[in-house]
Amino acid sequence: MPTAVILEETDASVKHHNAKLVQVPRPVPKANEALIKIDAVALNHRELWIIENNYPKIEFGSVLGSDSVGRIVELNGESSRLQVGDRVLIMPSHGWVSNPRGPEAEGNYAIRGGSKAQGVFAQYSVNDQADVFKAPAHLTDVEAAGLSLSGLTAYRAVFTKGQVTKGQNVLVTGIGGGVALFALQYAAAAGANVYVTSSSDSKIERALQYGAAGGVNYRQDNWDEELLKLTNGQKFDVVIDSANGPGTVTILSKVLGLGGVFVSFGQTAGSFELGRIYFVRHIEIRGTTMGSRAEYEKMLEFVEEHQIRPVVGDVFEGIENVPEAIQHLRDAKHFGKVVVTVQHEA
Repeated sequence: MPTAVILEETDASVKHHNAKLVQVPRPVPKANEALIKIDAVALNHRELWIIENNYPKIEFGSVLGSDSVGRIVELNGESSRLQVGDRVLIMPSHGWVSNPRGPEAEGNYAIRGGSKAQGVFAQYSVNDQADVFKAPAHLTDVEAAGLSLSGLTAYRAVFTKGQVTKGQNVLVTGIGGGVALFALQYAAAAGANVYVTSSSDSKIERALQYGAAGGVNYRQDNWDEELLKLTNGQKFDVVIDSANGPGTVTILSKVLGLGGVFVSFGQTAGSFELGRIYFVRHIEIRGTTMGSRAEYEKMLEFVEEHQIRPVVGDVFEGIENVPEAIQHLRDAKHFGKVVVTVQHEA
């Protein structure tokens, strides 16, 4: 039988839950569903948070994983977009069609993996045809596997929320993770002047290869002053951030320009004291996460038009190595996506 990786609950005394390999029946597509043979999957920090019991609405026994690439092996019902043999991506969430403000009905929305929306860390996955899209032709399987969740989150952050346009100064904080790297590539492709921050000088150097105009290490003293030296004193129009934390006050008060937009898609560094900076300086703080099916389709078109390639850091072979790949993600030594290829018996 095919293999899948599920979320297994552990004893309350154990800090982490398990990513457990199990044998499962090959799924059968219902009406208007597609059966997909998975060729590669990619990890996100979300899997790590789920296993560490630091994520809401998890469901034990469900298949983990949001990102994959595969090929259609069966369609139940006719489709004008898809056919058997197509190389495809699966929308990384379910239940959000096109509303630009957020899911049409919050109770019906779920991100795939470890939730009521079954994940894709499996040899086979069955999904609604409406959530299945052809993969950009210029990408390899390993690259395509790492596109969906991070690529969608970044697209919404940069364009729907940040409204980034040509010539703007854009700051992407914490470069090295999947979403930040996509945000860098998207904003640069749109013609913006993109700068980055990181605690790693080597990650800043690598970011230059993907379109960054420059960057600074936020651990150095007066990093904000050094950053503005790179722009000849010009402050930023848009900041794309996943950290929050104390450094946000410096960004809002010293780095972001008057009336600038601060887009937040995470809180890895904790909270911060907002005070009155935002209204005194006319700053807009816009929260975001994931994106709609309509934005996902636009993201795929943008990636193909600009021939953007996901940055892949490390590749593990075999679905049985998903737990090892999760540990690698926990060590935080990667730059770009962590991908696992999926083998099948002949």
